[in-house]
Amino acid sequence: MRLATYNIEWFDALFDDSGRLLADGGWSGRHDITRRDQAEALGIVFTAMDADAVMIIEAPDTGSRRSTVRALEAFAEAYELRTRRVLTGFVNETQQEIALLYDPALLSARHAPLGQVTGSHGSPRFDGVFRIDLDIDATEDRVVFSKPPLEVEAVTATGHVLRLIGAHLKSKAPHGAHNRDQVMRLGIANRRKQLAQAIWLRRRVETHLQAGESVIVMGDLNDGPGLDEYEHLFGRSSVEIVLGEGAVDEAMRLHDPHAAQALCNRLGPQPTTARFFLKSQGRYLQAMLDYIMVSSDLAATRPHWRIWHPFDDPVCWRTPELREALLTASDHFPVTIDLAL
Repeated sequence: MRLATYNIEWFDALFDDSGRLLADGGWSGRHDITRRDQAEALGIVFTAMDADAVMIIEAPDTGSRRSTVRALEAFAEAYELRTRRVLTGFVNETQQEIALLYDPALLSARHAPLGQVTGSHGSPRFDGVFRIDLDIDATEDRVVFSKPPLEVEAVTATGHVLRLIGAHLKSKAPHGAHNRDQVMRLGIANRRKQLAQAIWLRRRVETHLQAGESVIVMGDLNDGPGLDEYEHLFGRSSVEIVLGEGAVDEAMRLHDPHAAQALCNRLGPQPTTARFFLKSQGRYLQAMLDYIMVSSDLAATRPHWRIWHPFDDPVCWRTPELREALLTASDHFPVTIDLAL
């Protein structure tokens, strides 16, 4: 079985309020790229990946008039994808939903959130409020997800039950800062919030691992070792927290070879899943942001991970149509995992 995670920049801008795909000459949300070009590029990428299920990060919006399900079903129909069924979870207000697009012939899926809606301690439901003292100042921090993770109970055609968690943790960019002091305050505050979200997510992972379930965390953690100057204040990145780095019991850890490579080789070559243009510097920045982390029972089956990077993956590089499509479709590249289930 092949599973994928894919953060698609401004996917919502490719659809009208009725969910109709706007594959026309109008501008997409991406710089200097038409809706037709982005839509066709995405069709090429999804067809090439041929995944059985795709966790879409920044999926089309659901609101009073718009529907993630209608939009993604229209997209799947337009490009004749076998991943034609859509699952969503808690709706958010960011116009960027998290959704699972999957092949109903190979697995069934349902939204299966855990936790209480409210509660003073523990791990509440992801649309609730998480209370934690992050800086040991005897003051409780109240943390919410701007994009609540999507919790999925997926059952394969052979009866294997998988607990999938699609996540998009908050960006640490200091928006609204006007001077160095404001940048520092916002940067630290945003990192504290992101680490709290990672702790919240990790507690949910531990609940499933303690129950002996097969767990996969997939999505954009917007973090990694060495990505900002404030990481040293807290000691660990969100990636390390969610992985369970330091857990004595191997069964309580998650595994992702790309994350492991980045953590062990902070000053050397690292895998990357995203490519952003820095206008102020006139160059591109590459970063490792997208992960597929699996529980030890799944890691023991020796799965194969792949980043569909247009320059680093040999097949993508040698296939001009796919290479250009990956660059046009999004500023992130898909990550897949092949599991023998």
